[in-house]
Amino acid sequence: MSSPLVDMHCHLDLYPSPREQVQRIAQRKSYVLSVTTTPKAWRGTSDLAKGVPRIKTALGLHPQLAKERKSELTLFDQLLPEARYVGEVGLDGGPDCRAFWKDQVKVFEHVLSACVAAGGRILTLHSRAAASNVLDALEHHPGYGVAVLHWFSGTQRELARAIEMGCWFSVGNAMLRGKKGADLAAKMPHNRILTETDGPFAAVDGNPLQPAECEGALRVLARLWNTDEPAARDQVVSSFRELVSF
Repeated sequence: MSSPLVDMHCHLDLYPSPREQVQRIAQRKSYVLSVTTTPKAWRGTSDLAKGVPRIKTALGLHPQLAKERKSELTLFDQLLPEARYVGEVGLDGGPDCRAFWKDQVKVFEHVLSACVAAGGRILTLHSRAAASNVLDALEHHPGYGVAVLHWFSGTQRELARAIEMGCWFSVGNAMLRGKKGADLAAKMPHNRILTETDGPFAAVDGNPLQPAECEGALRVLARLWNTDEPAARDQVVSSFRELVSF
């Protein structure tokens, strides 16, 4: 019997029919981390997954929404004791987000400080065009927990630094189809790589990836690891179980 699929970063509440997606996840016995983009979305998104223990819901405040949603940090603090996972959080250095960089930093620093005070959390992190800034912030908040860099797109030097710091990585089909993404994944420790979709935002051939639609990513990982797809799948599940045991 093949191992279940692992989707470490999926926006479950943003699919057109999230309850149908939950049923499919339950039927396939996949592991899914359902990330949120605002604290206000966390309660309703958590309720979607009630009765499906393999779906966990992360408490997030997306950096692209930092300016308009920073007022929800109080709610973030109130909900954090109920959330074992935090995300999607981080920083975005893209040209469309630079105008409110100070708001992003304020939000991310607050989130990390709150995680330290709460005893640490597993975080799924956004770091587009801001990998060094994210890593700097993590270093300044020892005790934040475990960092999983989602769809990492930094430089080889930033990757080496993240590995040295003990970061984990989640990679998806959309990332691995590009040469840069595959080259980065080839350098990541096998036992710290998890699969993701980033659905419904990430798409392949114009089709949004569905929750736990990670077979394409596993095929690339199998090639990078010089093994077969079942072995790659087993490795990802083993790594996932190690992560959640922290």
